[in-house]
Amino acid sequence: MNLQDLYQLSGAIIAPDGIPLHFGDQKAEYEAAQHAAVLMDRSHEGRLETTGRDRLEVIQRISTNDIGHMALGEGRPTILTTPTGRIIDRLMVYNFGEKAIVTSEPGRGQIVRDFLQRQIFFNDDMSIQDLSTTTRQFALHGVNAEAVVQQFVADAGKQPYLESINSVIGGVEVIFLKRKPLVGTQWIVIVPTANAAEVWQTLLLEGQNHGLVPAGSLTFNVLRIQAGRPGVGRELSTDFIPLEAGLWDEVSFKKGCYTGQEIIARMESRHKLAKTMVTLKLTQMVETPNSLRLDGTETGTITSSVLTPDGEAIGIGFVKVAAAEPGKTFAVGDQKVTAQVLSLAGAQPPMLENHVQTSVD
Repeated sequence: MNLQDLYQLSGAIIAPDGIPLHFGDQKAEYEAAQHAAVLMDRSHEGRLETTGRDRLEVIQRISTNDIGHMALGEGRPTILTTPTGRIIDRLMVYNFGEKAIVTSEPGRGQIVRDFLQRQIFFNDDMSIQDLSTTTRQFALHGVNAEAVVQQFVADAGKQPYLESINSVIGGVEVIFLKRKPLVGTQWIVIVPTANAAEVWQTLLLEGQNHGLVPAGSLTFNVLRIQAGRPGVGRELSTDFIPLEAGLWDEVSFKKGCYTGQEIIARMESRHKLAKTMVTLKLTQMVETPNSLRLDGTETGTITSSVLTPDGEAIGIGFVKVAAAEPGKTFAVGDQKVTAQVLSLAGAQPPMLENHVQTSVD
């Protein structure tokens, strides 16, 4: 039985790209993510393998974070930016010694591969293999997600960094990758396409004692927005620089030059940002993008919004730093809808953390 048949037998509604939107009860999926664990198909995210002497060096010289000095088995997020410091894509890079695994945002695998390929010059030793056709990618989210992984790798989660682990599930070789969490912990599982349905079933079976249930991309989007995590084509776009998008911890200010560094370093050294990303509570759902107005003056933009299974309308937006205060309320466009700042989103520098509190009652 293939994955699509398996998903349909489980009651899934499947998007045109083959990724389940939900499994019939989005509220149950959401509750499981908050209090137990969920298993998702995230195969639309890009997966690349790089080999050769410069398998990390090429990415090191064109992206924001220091991924050239990772321990064996360590992973770090990094960002590809334009010469003006604008976001092209956000990557996760894992050091496997003789190779590296690179994951991208949804729908960006081929774009990132082509971009990296153009950065390889005649004296570079680096090859790129696209893993998207030979593998599938699952994700575990939730407070019990790590406990599920520990069913297969007993010491998973013991390192102080984001880990990458080779393992076996039911005789099938897989790769576990730890990521920054949306809720609880987050682990990626990369599996061979031929064995994907078998591994999916085994994960659900072994995770039963931890409350593991399947979930779809609609639940992922709720968790993403709730966590204030920038999304591709929304907050991860050439409209913004990483510092504005709450990605300060994915930028190194000590490494050598990279594409876009001058602009990003200048903004950090001068302690000046035009805008910053915040999470928002809305009085009702709105289309995005949409303007945020304060006393009749446009002060920012709401870029993502969603209605949670609990009926709460929430969003992510960018507002001027001076207005990024919890409780500050904006009018949304020309509608009779308001958006209240809940918190700064993502990782922030001291200059912003000292300016505002990060939560409200």
